[in-house]
Amino acid sequence: MVAQVTNSLVKFLLILIGLVSVILNIVLMCLNSNRLPKCQLQPQESIVVNHSERSLIFADLTPQEYQLVRNYMWGQADLKISHAATARTSENFIFLIDLLLPKKADALLYLDVKGPKPPREATVVVFFGERGYLKEYVVGPLSGDMRHRDVTKEKYKLPSLPFTARPVTIGEYVQLFTFLYNEVFRKLETELKESFGYIPNQRNLNAFEGMPRGVTAGDRKTWLSFFRDYSGMYIHPVGFEVLINHEDKNSSNWKVEKLLYNGEYFESINSFKRSYATSRLNKIVFKDISNYASLKPRRRPTGLGPQQYYVQGKRFSVRNNQVIYLDWNFAFGLSSLTGMRVFDVRFKGERIAYELSVQEAMSVYGSITPGMILTKFLDSSIGIGRFAHELVRGVDCPYLATYVDVYRYIDTNVTQRYRNAICVFEHDTGRPLRRHFSDFFHNSYGGLANSALYFRTITAIGNYDYIWDFIFYQSGSVEARVHATGYISSSFKVDGSLKFGHQVAENVLGNIHTHFVNFKVDLDILGVKNVFQTKDMVFEEVPLPWMPQRKAKIPHLVENQIRTERDGALRYDSKMPRYLHVASNQTNCWGHQRSYKLQVVSFAGDHLPESEPEEKSMSWARYKVAITKHKDEEQTSSSLYSQNYMWDPVVDFSKYIEDNEVIDNEDLVAWVTAGFLHIPHAEDIPNTVTVGNGGGVLLRPHNYFDEDPSIHSPDGVYFNPGSENDCEYNKIACLDKGLCSPSLDPFTYHGFEGVMRFEE
Repeated sequence: MVAQVTNSLVKFLLILIGLVSVILNIVLMCLNSNRLPKCQLQPQESIVVNHSERSLIFADLTPQEYQLVRNYMWGQADLKISHAATARTSENFIFLIDLLLPKKADALLYLDVKGPKPPREATVVVFFGERGYLKEYVVGPLSGDMRHRDVTKEKYKLPSLPFTARPVTIGEYVQLFTFLYNEVFRKLETELKESFGYIPNQRNLNAFEGMPRGVTAGDRKTWLSFFRDYSGMYIHPVGFEVLINHEDKNSSNWKVEKLLYNGEYFESINSFKRSYATSRLNKIVFKDISNYASLKPRRRPTGLGPQQYYVQGKRFSVRNNQVIYLDWNFAFGLSSLTGMRVFDVRFKGERIAYELSVQEAMSVYGSITPGMILTKFLDSSIGIGRFAHELVRGVDCPYLATYVDVYRYIDTNVTQRYRNAICVFEHDTGRPLRRHFSDFFHNSYGGLANSALYFRTITAIGNYDYIWDFIFYQSGSVEARVHATGYISSSFKVDGSLKFGHQVAENVLGNIHTHFVNFKVDLDILGVKNVFQTKDMVFEEVPLPWMPQRKAKIPHLVENQIRTERDGALRYDSKMPRYLHVASNQTNCWGHQRSYKLQVVSFAGDHLPESEPEEKSMSWARYKVAITKHKDEEQTSSSLYSQNYMWDPVVDFSKYIEDNEVIDNEDLVAWVTAGFLHIPHAEDIPNTVTVGNGGGVLLRPHNYFDEDPSIHSPDGVYFNPGSENDCEYNKIACLDKGLCSPSLDPFTYHGFEGVMRFEE
C-alpha cells in the first residue's frame, strides 16, 4: 500500500514539474517573441574599404620603437642618462620620446607619386640635471643603423636651453612634496590642525600650483595653494598658500620665501608662527563640511538614456592609424605634447588638408591671491596628449564606438599604454543635414539625416577636462571643436575677491579666466599652390532699373585677395571679414575658384595685452586666424618650454609673421584660435557642463564642388504622395525588416592604471 502511494506521488510530482516547465517555456517564448536576434556588428558589405599602409608614416611610435630609442640613448655613455623612474633634478633624464614627423615634401612625394618612404625617426628631449641645461635630439632611422643628432641649435638657434625652462617632472614633484612635508607641515602642525583640520602623516591637504613660476626668465618659484583632500578638491580652498623657491638642482637648498594666510602675507614660517601664537591675525577656524564637489549622483540612477547602435553594421573602418568612412579617409596620431592630430585628409579621393591638429590650450586667470593672480596655463608644456586617459563607454563616447589604445613615453622610464584613449564613431546629430517639404504645386519630401563621423579624445589636465572632436560631415565639411568641462579653479574668498569672480560656495571664489585654443589647419586645396581670399558684404545705394528716380541700398559682394603674411594675420581686436577662404587656382564648372572657407566659432575673452612680459609665449592668441607660408621648421605655434620660460620663449609665434613672406600661390597654413570667456557661477558647482563652453573651426567647401556632394549620400530619403512606404528611396520605411540587436562587449575600465604617482 505504501509503495502504491509513493509511486502515485512520484508520478504526480513528475507531471507537475512537466507542466511547470511547459508553462515557463511558453512564458519565455512570449517574452522573447518581439526581441530582435543578437548579431555581431560588422562593417556593411556595401562599404568599400581599401586601407593603405602609407598612413603609417604619421603613426605614433610603437612600444617596440619607444623601447628601441630609450635603450639606444641609455647606451650612449657620454650622455650619462639615469635609468630611474623618477629621476632627481640633479640627474640626466629622458623626459620625452615622440615621433618626428616627416618633412612635408618628402611625405607628399611618398603619398602621391610613390617616391621613397621617409625614414622613421624620433625626437628625444633630455634634461641634463648634472650639466644644467636641456637638449633635443633626433634618433633614427628606427628601422636601420640608428644614430643620434643634437638638433637644439637647429630648432631654437641656441646650443642648449636653460634648465629652468623645463616642466616639473614627477621626480621633482616627489622632492617638492617631501620638502613641503618636512619644511611646512611638520613645523606648522598645530596651526594647520586648528585652521584646516590637518592630520599629521595623512597629508589631508593637497597642493595646487600656480604658473608661471616667477616673474622673470630663470625664476623657479612656485606659489602652492592648499585645498581639502576631497574628490574635486579644486573648489575646496582653505586660505593658505606658500611660495617655494626650487631653482637649485639640490633640493636641500630649497626654501619657503613667503606665506599667505587668510589674505595676510608673512615673510617666513617663524614670523607666521609668532603672529599666530599672539592672535594678531584673523584666524580661520576649521569646520567640517560635506563634499559639495563630489560627482557621485545625488539620487540613484533609475534607468538608461537613449543608446545608439549600428542597425546594419558600422560604415567606417579603423586599421592601424587610418580611418575610412564613406567618402572620407585620413591618418591619425596623438602627440604627447599637443594632442590630437590627423593627416592626409581626403574626401572623394582628393586631399583637403595635409594636417589638422591641436596646438595649444591656454588660460589666463584673475585673482587677488597669489596662487592665481599671475596664473597663465599653457597646457602643451604639461602635455595635452599626455593626459588622454581611457574613455568611458556610454558616457564619454557611445557604447559601440570603436576604441583605440595609445602608447606614450613622457616623464617616465618605460612606455605606458593608455587603453581606449581614442574613440571613433558615427553619430546622427539629431538635426537634418538638409530637407525640404514641398507644400505648393509639386508635393514631395526630400531629406538627409546629418550623420557624421566623430574622432575624439578627452584630456584631463589638472582641474579641467577638454573634449576634442574632429567631425567629418557628408557635405564635405570638417569641424575641429573643443568643449570644456571638469572643475573650475577657485581661491579662498578674502576682502576684494569679488572683483575677480563670483562666490560659488562658502568662502569660495570662482576665478574669472579665459580659454584660448589654437589649431593648425594645413589646407591643400587641389595641391599646395593656394591663395588666401576674404569675402564680405556692403550695402550700396543703386537706382532701381525700372524706376531710376527711386534708389535702394542693396547688399553687394566684396572680394579681396591677401598677399602677405602680415595682411593675413587677422587680429582679435580688429574688424574681420566674415568669409575667409583658402582657394586654388582651379575653378568649378561655374567659373568660380574652388576653395574651403574657415568659419571660426568662438566667444573668447580679451587676449593678454602685449605689454605684459609673458605675452610673447602666447602670441598666437593675438590672431583669430593667421595665414603663413608652410615651413617645416614652423611646425608648432608653441613649445614644451613656453610655460616655464614665458618671458623669453624659444618659440614666439609672432616671429612667423614678422618676416612677412608672400602668401600668393604658395603652400599655406592657417593658425586658428578659438575660445570662450568663463566667469564662474553657482551652476559650475559641482563642475562645469559642456553646454556653451567651447569653440572651434569649421572647414566648409565653397565652390569647391559643382553641387552639394551629400546628394550622393546613401542616406538620402525622398517620397511623394502614394510612395510613403516605398523602400527604394526611403530605407527608413523598411527599418523593421531583417534587423538584429547588437551583441555588446562587457563594460570594462582600466583608466586608473595610468594616473600620475608621486611616491619614490
